[in-house]
Amino acid sequence: MTQPGLVSATMLEDREYMRQPGFEPRISCTVALLIVNAIVFVAQHISAANGGQNFQDTYCALSLAGLKSGYVWELLTFQFMHLGLMHILFNSLAIFFFGRMVESALGGIKLLTIYFSAGVIGGLVQMLYALVFHAGDSVVGASAGAAGLVGAFAILAWDEQFTLFLYFIPVNMRGKTLLWVSIAGCLVMTALGDKGIANAAHLGGILTGALFVRQIVQGRWHLPQWRLASRRYAPRELAAKRATKKSFWNATSIPPAEDLTPDEFLQKEVDPILDKISELGIQSLTARERDILEKARSRMNRR
Repeated sequence: MTQPGLVSATMLEDREYMRQPGFEPRISCTVALLIVNAIVFVAQHISAANGGQNFQDTYCALSLAGLKSGYVWELLTFQFMHLGLMHILFNSLAIFFFGRMVESALGGIKLLTIYFSAGVIGGLVQMLYALVFHAGDSVVGASAGAAGLVGAFAILAWDEQFTLFLYFIPVNMRGKTLLWVSIAGCLVMTALGDKGIANAAHLGGILTGALFVRQIVQGRWHLPQWRLASRRYAPRELAAKRATKKSFWNATSIPPAEDLTPDEFLQKEVDPILDKISELGIQSLTARERDILEKARSRMNRR
């Protein structure tokens, strides 16, 4: 995984009053993943130093031979193994930076679901690649799961501006840019056939994380919504634009939010947004809807 670092933009999901309710573990799941990976890394290398390397390669690392022998647990165990210190360091950085943002927005349970689903599917994609192209088929590392967190974060921050550090170089981008650049990079590296990196697993992980948030969390099942556009409007925004155009001829207009009474503002602007959050989750809101919630919070604080 590329060395990450973020985030300079303030996201509404980071604020306590915007988080979704529900059961959550007391300890951060992101931190728990990092701790477990570190413990397994130490145990793995102690075992290897005492003659256990062959056991690890046969029964823990993901391989075509292992899957053909029925060792399906390798789809899980390979995610906790790492080749060396730099390997686990870069994966841990990705899990920490992207994982805490995903966990803040969606909660620990969905974080773990995305992480392990991306790891399993990424591993299967890598095995398919190895089977078709006769490439090296032994894989270890948490990078597929970490890539899933990158894909999930990219969808959650689709139009959000943030700063990502690539090898200590700050790069400003949005979630949509991060997703397409990551996918393109994985495709190029997979085509080049770098045997030292499981690029196909990264690709499978990124797509799994992105699709999980897009299709399951946000509930957007219609493929045409994937079209890249300079400006997309939610149904209420689109209706407001049409009504505004019509008012040019009919002399009827929609009063701006500032001209509404507090009760009218809550009824016409805030209530539909709260209904949308209840149905689709906080991450489904548009930038305009988030601005309205922020205005509502400010009005409540002034009372």
